Amino acid sequence: MVRVLVVDDESSVRFTLREVLHDDGFEVDEAANAEEALERLAQQPVDLVLSDLAMPGMSGLDLLRELKESRPDQLFILITAHGSERHAVEAIKLGAYDYIKKPFDIDELTLTVRRALRTHELAEENRKLRAQLALGRTMIFASPAMFRVAETIERVADRDVTVLITGESGTGKELVAEAIVLASGRKRAPFVRFSCVAVPENLLEAALFGHEKGAFTGADRARPGCFRDADGGTLFLDEIGELPMFAQTKLLRVLQSGEIQPIGGRVSRVDVRIIAATNRDLREEISAGRFREDLFYRLNVVSVRLPPLRERREDLPLLIDHFFAKYAERFRTGPLTIPAEIRQTLASAEWPGNVRELEHAIERLTALSRAGVIEEID
Repeated sequence: MVRVLVVDDESSVRFTLREVLHDDGFEVDEAANAEEALERLAQQPVDLVLSDLAMPGMSGLDLLRELKESRPDQLFILITAHGSERHAVEAIKLGAYDYIKKPFDIDELTLTVRRALRTHELAEENRKLRAQLALGRTMIFASPAMFRVAETIERVADRDVTVLITGESGTGKELVAEAIVLASGRKRAPFVRFSCVAVPENLLEAALFGHEKGAFTGADRARPGCFRDADGGTLFLDEIGELPMFAQTKLLRVLQSGEIQPIGGRVSRVDVRIIAATNRDLREEISAGRFREDLFYRLNVVSVRLPPLRERREDLPLLIDHFFAKYAERFRTGPLTIPAEIRQTLASAEWPGNVRELEHAIERLTALSRAGVIEEID
């Protein structure tokens, strides 16, 4: 049921509003002033705040300002006395949906409330669709936990901030990075992936920042490095927690200044957005002296925690179907018959290796299938 908080210092007005809204099917809570309203909202959120403008202490406008700081999406309608139109316009600018003049007409009141709630509902649906589209380009999900990830991606993708993706191995951190890029203004620019564990330590600096010909033994030609390759686009630094301390220092300098210096070359500027990922707890790494605290804060402008599969079990049926279809096509098995008990076994397993482990298991099952049938012995 939709919950409405009525805020007015006059008990008779609160009574009238409560009865009208009750009769229209809403659950109504009351507050005699703005301070009491904030206390009630801290205990339990509501769908709509319907507040008088002039009250002792904090005014309705003050309440609106406070709510827009702490709850930017809070739906708010102001009730004003005759001659207060200037304040009503200010309320709209601050983010109120609408205002109602006293003495109010009951039909107008209920119509405004219902219109506000429907508009808000449509905005929420649109926001969820945008979020699903942002992450749905690369991942399959239906769980609330992944929708929260999708909403974060939708908000930050086009804002060009540094993003740190955390999560266990196999959860799909690189796919999240790809989703951010595809939803950003840099989607047509270079997207360079770099694994901080795939390159030997003595070659890390050259791989990241480049080198000139003859800069060291074996440097038979100049190489631009990942930062120069990603100029104008995005650089994804996977397993950033594994980066040696000397490379962390050089990376921090780039993040602070936007400048790189190839080995044996001159300093130059690059325009690169950084997305980093790790399965380590970087705060623990900082405490252990293995990761620079200042680099962590540079990377952790926006943090996206990717939940393990055990926290998003609603996604398992979708993932199971997707992977069986994917590998049936790859191995040309034709449509697969998968007994219900096998589906249940897959959906109830723990999968400590997360989505990667699930995918490999289904790949193996499909490869071992006979005549398009997944058998229990498989």
